[in-house]
Amino acid sequence: MPKQSVINPVLKELKVLIGDWDMELSNAEFLSGSKAKVHGPASFRWAEDGAYLVAYQGATKAPQARWLIGRDQATREYKVFYFDSRGVSRIYDMDFKKGVWKMWRNAPDLPQSFRGVFKGRNTIIAEWKTAKDGKHLKHDFDMKYTRKE
Repeated sequence: MPKQSVINPVLKELKVLIGDWDMELSNAEFLSGSKAKVHGPASFRWAEDGAYLVAYQGATKAPQARWLIGRDQATREYKVFYFDSRGVSRIYDMDFKKGVWKMWRNAPDLPQSFRGVFKGRNTIIAEWKTAKDGKHLKHDFDMKYTRKE
C-alpha cells in the first residue's frame, strides 16, 4: 500500500503534542504520602504515516499505557483507545481546543474525566477525576507534562 504523504487533516491541531515529555504524577492516594511524586516518560508520535496519533506513557508506580487517537471528520470529538500493562482497555471521548485538552468516559462501572491546560507550548497541568461510586466525579490524581528539549 502506498505511503500517506500528509497528516490526517482532522488531527492537525494535535501537532502541539508531538514529541517527548516528562510526565509527573502527584497528589494521588496510590502514592506513598500526599507529597509523593513519580516521574516517567511520555511520548506522542504520528502512527500509520499520520493517520492517527499514538501516545506512550508510564512511570515506575503507574501502568505503562498506550493510547491511539483519531477522529471522525464529521464531529469535533476525538476517540481515544487506551490499553495498559494491567490489561485495562478503555475508550475515551476527547476534545482539544483553545489550549484545553479534555478526555472523559461515562462507563457505568467507572466514569472518569481528564482536563489538561497548556501553559505555553512546553507544559500541561492536568487532573484526573474518577467516580468510584459510579456517579460523583472526585479528584483522583494530578499530572504535569513537561516537554523535553
